[in-house]
Amino acid sequence: MNRLGDLERAIMEVLWESAGPMTVRQVSASLPNRGLAHTTVMTVLDRLAKKGFARRQRAGRAWLYRPAESREAYVAELMLTALDQTGDRQAALTRFARSVSEAEARALRAALETLTGADGT
Repeated sequence: MNRLGDLERAIMEVLWESAGPMTVRQVSASLPNRGLAHTTVMTVLDRLAKKGFARRQRAGRAWLYRPAESREAYVAELMLTALDQTGDRQAALTRFARSVSEAEARALRAALETLTGADGT
């Protein structure tokens, strides 16, 4: 899984927050840094589509862009990639579990219970 650069991440944040597909102009207008050239945003969106982070479809002469996956799916892939880099996944997971807040630990427990069933199977 490729990590996103700063500008790629900012553009993906705009797409993730959007209710629907967006044109380059709409993405540009939604970016916090509005001083970017239209062609820069267009180039980054094109690269995001080629990397598989965004999907695009024609709408007349323009392209409409949307995220290929959710923000949560992207973060989960980053976490799995990080786990692949360790020689001891269990130790890394244990260390991670010790570092999360109580609310995050509850969310992890609930997710695991959903996956395994309430009886632990």
